[in-house]
Amino acid sequence: MTPVSDRAASPAAAEDVPMILFSSINKWYGDYQALTDVNAEVKKGEVVVVCGPSGSGKSTLIRTVNRLEEIKSGQLLFDGHDIHAPMSSVALNKLRSRIGFVFQSFNLFPHLSVLENIMLSPMRVLGVKRAAARAKAMQLLERVGLANKAGAYPAQLSGGQQQRVAIARALAMEPPAMLFDEPTSALDPEMVGEVLAVMRSLANDGMTMMCVTHEMNFAREVADRVWFMDAGQILEKAEPETFFKSPQHPRAQRFLSDLRAH
Repeated sequence: MTPVSDRAASPAAAEDVPMILFSSINKWYGDYQALTDVNAEVKKGEVVVVCGPSGSGKSTLIRTVNRLEEIKSGQLLFDGHDIHAPMSSVALNKLRSRIGFVFQSFNLFPHLSVLENIMLSPMRVLGVKRAAARAKAMQLLERVGLANKAGAYPAQLSGGQQQRVAIARALAMEPPAMLFDEPTSALDPEMVGEVLAVMRSLANDGMTMMCVTHEMNFAREVADRVWFMDAGQILEKAEPETFFKSPQHPRAQRFLSDLRAH
């Protein structure tokens, strides 16, 4: 695999303007505070992996980026746009169309073929003509290694194949950034590698990525930075080598110690 340091740097990667900016983000579920004063940023062209124990707020945090979760206070900017500012449903959907999101559970339309799943949003949201949408979908299926499955339906695919289709579907909207919310946690172990390989390829191409994952080898090899979360807070931000060799926060030390023990 190409080392992260050798990844082709795009002009955007050199910009010091964050693609995603969390500023004093707080969120509650009733009396439970799920996120507490989160301040962080993802730069353009950067790969950030968010890790931590279950229930630490990782998925809640990433889902605030496309407003699947509402925040109580603070400001969240995506490419300079305030995600949580009051806006019409049309404006929100337009903003969301620029944020690629890959879910744990695939979320493919079961009644549509693989090709149709990928073509749908570009045609409906962006007004892309059917022939152009089809050509783009086939190109993306080739990229994720599934060109021979274009006519298949989701139920005919393995979990790993479905997740790769979900990634292709997100890429069809040509988003400037991709979010991954535990994309391999619902997969059998032998299928995890094929999905991570596609994610590595995106990272090597300079895609801005924010990934919630338990795959620590992926974090070590691909991330530019690792954020460690617990109890709704980011307790540590570090480059992978620093995080895995000498974590500073006691909770991060215990987390990695437990991982090694297992």
